[in-house]
Amino acid sequence: MAKVNLKQKPYNLDEIQINWVKETIKNMTTEEKIGQLFFNLFFFGNDHFSGNKYTNKEILDKFHIGGARYHGANSEEVQGLINQLQKDAKIPLLVAANCDAGGNGACSDGTYIASGAQAEASRDTKVSYQAGYVSGRESTSLGVNVNFDPCVDILKNWRNTIVNTRAYGTNADDVIKYTNAYIQGLNHSEIITCIKHWPGDGTEERDQHLVLGVNELSVKEWEESFGRVYRNHIDNGVEMIMAGHIALPEYQKFLMPELEDKDILPATLAPELIEDLLKTKLNFNGLVITDASHMLGMTSAMRREDYVPKSIAAGCDMFLFFNNIDEDFQFMLNGYKNGVITEERLQDALERILGLKAKLNLHIKQSNNQLLKDKKELEIIGCEEHIKMSIEAADKGITLVKDTQNNLPINPINHKRVRLYMLEGEKGGIYESNSSTQDLIKSELENRGYIVTINNGFDRIKGKTLQYREETDLALVIGNIVGYGAENNYRIRWKAAMANEVPWFVHEVPTIFASLNFTTHLHDVTMVKTYINAYKDTHESIIQLIDKMEGKSKFKGTPNENVWTNKWQAKL
Repeated sequence: MAKVNLKQKPYNLDEIQINWVKETIKNMTTEEKIGQLFFNLFFFGNDHFSGNKYTNKEILDKFHIGGARYHGANSEEVQGLINQLQKDAKIPLLVAANCDAGGNGACSDGTYIASGAQAEASRDTKVSYQAGYVSGRESTSLGVNVNFDPCVDILKNWRNTIVNTRAYGTNADDVIKYTNAYIQGLNHSEIITCIKHWPGDGTEERDQHLVLGVNELSVKEWEESFGRVYRNHIDNGVEMIMAGHIALPEYQKFLMPELEDKDILPATLAPELIEDLLKTKLNFNGLVITDASHMLGMTSAMRREDYVPKSIAAGCDMFLFFNNIDEDFQFMLNGYKNGVITEERLQDALERILGLKAKLNLHIKQSNNQLLKDKKELEIIGCEEHIKMSIEAADKGITLVKDTQNNLPINPINHKRVRLYMLEGEKGGIYESNSSTQDLIKSELENRGYIVTINNGFDRIKGKTLQYREETDLALVIGNIVGYGAENNYRIRWKAAMANEVPWFVHEVPTIFASLNFTTHLHDVTMVKTYINAYKDTHESIIQLIDKMEGKSKFKGTPNENVWTNKWQAKL
């Protein structure tokens, strides 16, 4: 077993900090030690995921959790929750957010800068740097001290939508370049960086929320791609790595030749991938956390009472989210008492956890009453400086993939009557498209002199072709398809069979398709001759998109090869 060295990177602790770590662990009860292994997910309002019946304070007092994440809410609500949690915690908490594109990942009113895909398209490391910079500044104003990003996956498979927008490239060089810049921006704030999803997503199309993920690369292929990415960040001192529920069969069998297909487990449960490859061969001296434990990539491996402690035994140091808090805590405690988690492994995990808290000096801030955040710090959320960065990122990133019919630019004289088609994805899920986007686009076009008619996508009746051509000057199709964890991959889903929103009209009137999220929709609309990737439905992005459609600003983004989805028709 690879043991942590708190004097070396990524900790670099002095003797006083190390002494606090060791003495704190020494004075813990067994239950307190077990609790430190858990990251709890807190909700605003009804806690419908964990079946929790406890107050937040009771969770801290009874289960002694080491880390916290939260779901939803605006900046004031989030800051209030974190302040209360830190106030009530005996040992200060690691508090995480998912800021992969800006402060919008930390609170609902945070500033979006650019997704990984948008940063890649901009071909400017300044964009990813500013995404990290704003992510750090806005999240730390709330009390967040860990960022579960950036995503360092490589988008090799165009069908993959779980990391489609979060990946910074289709090759190791781009991923390294843009994620290095992101972390440089993030490092302006006092925050822990957690990269993901070890050992690497993006080679297949399936989603670990629903099935065991598999990275099919050979040992040589992995070393030349994902291996380079992880070595780069480990060498640069990244503090935390999130293990995905992803198997790496070729490498696992190379490390353990006796393994058969039936023995292959996700990284979160595979000591050969955590202890042998990551912590020993790649010399990662930081903290490994599991991805969310309710995902099927983990739950389908074995009984929960077995995999809860086995994750720690395999080399993971923290366990992300309870299913049932009483049950999971007991599963972990039983695993320790039964010897699944050895004394040595528990001690090492605790040193890695408390080592990060010591690196941030959370214990000193707690004793000096400096851990709690002031409302005045929230003035940075959505500030003018950050909005300017968002506008700049949109300007550099929005990508004209093709315009083979020469439909651009448009203007309110020749294209006055616009038929607007809104294609949306999942509703009521963890993430969904903004319901106000249609109104925003309509309003912005009308302010510029266009007359906008919203198409009824449920209508199968197309009407008279000549009449449509007479009454419509421009068909604008907006793909605002958003979803998460309910499908293995997200594609265009028409509102009805053969609905009138399917682009039958591309040869009747000028037609433009613009995606506000996923970048590979051309697979389903190869007939479209003008296609744009705009990456996000923020107000700043919509303004930039229409400016570019009107020729008031140049398209500056560069598409990668995935946008063509291996279809020759997509390029026509």
